[in-house]
Amino acid sequence: MSSTDNQVPFSEPPWLAGFPSPYYKETHRRWQKACRAFVEEHLLPHAMDWEREETVPDHLFQTFAKHNMLIPNMSSPLPIDWLKRLGINDILGTPIEEWDYIHTGIYWDEMSRTGLAGPGGSMTAGHTFGIPPLIKFGSKALHEKFLPELLPGKKRTCIAITEPGAGSDVANIATTAVKSPDGKHYIINGEKKWITNGFWSDYATMAVRTGGPGAGGLSVIVCPLKGYPGVTMRRLKVAGQISAGTTYIELDDVKVPVENLVGEEGMGMRYIMTNFNHERLSIAVGVTRTARVALSAAFAYVMKREAFGKTLIEQPVVRHRLAKAGAELETLQAWVEQFVYQMTQLSKEEADAKLGGLTALAKAKAGMVLNECAQTAVLLFGGNGYTRTGQGEIAERIYREVPGARIPGGSEDVMLDLAVRQLVKNYKNATKAMERPRGSSKL
Repeated sequence: MSSTDNQVPFSEPPWLAGFPSPYYKETHRRWQKACRAFVEEHLLPHAMDWEREETVPDHLFQTFAKHNMLIPNMSSPLPIDWLKRLGINDILGTPIEEWDYIHTGIYWDEMSRTGLAGPGGSMTAGHTFGIPPLIKFGSKALHEKFLPELLPGKKRTCIAITEPGAGSDVANIATTAVKSPDGKHYIINGEKKWITNGFWSDYATMAVRTGGPGAGGLSVIVCPLKGYPGVTMRRLKVAGQISAGTTYIELDDVKVPVENLVGEEGMGMRYIMTNFNHERLSIAVGVTRTARVALSAAFAYVMKREAFGKTLIEQPVVRHRLAKAGAELETLQAWVEQFVYQMTQLSKEEADAKLGGLTALAKAKAGMVLNECAQTAVLLFGGNGYTRTGQGEIAERIYREVPGARIPGGSEDVMLDLAVRQLVKNYKNATKAMERPRGSSKL
């Protein structure tokens, strides 16, 4: 767990350790205090036990819903008109009109202070990934049908894109949605795998193939899940984020009303990609805090653990490891804070165009930094860091979370390639815009 002693080096980001920052205003500082108090009461004390038990009790989701603490998972600006219509006017005292992406970043950071992706992840998938495409691209009728239950957390949803044969390669999705002869339903057949929160969800915002091969044949549909005819779900055993409910979904002639189509047929790839930046930034911010939990726990340990007649912190090799990992961590912290701030200054369209590739790069880098900090923690804890109980348990647990940061949301190698391709695309577009029209003699 995150150290309660915020004087331990690397235990807090600079802005919470007493250093000045240009990003955080009074509204953000008030929100951070309220958010931390809530997380420390309802999530942090029990997170390790829930992760050992491999599930989170139902009452936690209900508690988060009751206090509007599912809403911060959504991208900014929030759907204010809908929230007010549902009687949601503030989040722990912060008016929804004040909300910006920095508030969102603070939420992700505080939720990750457990050092475990599972307990917090069991609260996030629907509002972070499942609802936003519905709000942005769904019809008014679709909004009326689903938002009154989904936004306040009366029903749960998730995002269902990945399949056994299609992960980062979204255009290769094979799950089909074919219209019934009377044109009133889509008949869905296929499989979805590694679906976070799927097991508990009433619905999934699901990528399906309504047309031919490739990206142009993809659509998005709201598919009922829990207890629905033709839907079979089972939990998957994964290395980390165990209590987040990773699920395998089988779809056998599942009848879904055509009114559940999000937007237009064939536009699914666009709809999916526009939400990936939000997902990847959420991963980068959360992973940064997880790395901080690992490194600060190791720092606290080596200052008290003795070997060869002195504390470990007096060993140069130990200080060297902490220095290397700490430099990586604080560099990443500065980068993700810059990203979050930029999201408050750019429109969604500008951010997608200018920051899309860099967001993929930040997500990839976050996984690398977590690997460095988690590995450092395990090595410095020694045998305790290799043990699933005791004082080094948090280091061992976080080390198992590393693949969950480097693979989901776009695997690391794909993200690195995507980042450079996007930067090249932006460069070509910018230089083309600067070119003088052919045949013109004007300077």
